[in-house]
Amino acid sequence: MTTAAATNGLSTVRYVFEPSVSRFTVQAFATGLLSAFGHNPTIAIRDFDGGVEFIPGTYEKAFVRMNVNTTTFEVLDEMKQNDREKLQDEMFGSVLDVAHFSRAMFESNRIEVQSQTTPLVVNIDGQLTLRGVTHPHGFSARVSNADTSLRIFGDFSILQSDYGIRPVSFAGGALRLKDELKLKFEIVAKRDG
Repeated sequence: MTTAAATNGLSTVRYVFEPSVSRFTVQAFATGLLSAFGHNPTIAIRDFDGGVEFIPGTYEKAFVRMNVNTTTFEVLDEMKQNDREKLQDEMFGSVLDVAHFSRAMFESNRIEVQSQTTPLVVNIDGQLTLRGVTHPHGFSARVSNADTSLRIFGDFSILQSDYGIRPVSFAGGALRLKDELKLKFEIVAKRDG
């Protein structure tokens, strides 16, 4: 991303994501015979970079890119150490295959402001790459603009099967995680420069 690009005499500004003060999670949901006793694990996404660009005041030329390090995902839930280790082994192995695909990426191709009220409501369309598979993906977000920082928050769902991922199962299939994952984010971005 460039830090500034001239467009009709106006320049885009860039905001850089700040993972240390942001919150980004993935929620999985249990199903199967033992799901009443199972976990709906929440996984923290802690290591990501990227940012947002746009022309101030107009939000024209808006663009967002995020790169995520999938090797650093962390299970947040309280669970037995053995269960945690099994879940993490499955997550890093057969689900994410971090040995071959250590990064996930989203890059926008269209951002549309739906409401100029505070917070802004925006629709974002782009390409999501996960486990080496890229698909179009769109979602809505709310954005609070404090000039020197942005706070971007919302949620969206993905289907693991869209990215060639087979949902995790335990106990011979009596406890499985559903195909759908819900991602929730509250991202802080600081103005660059």
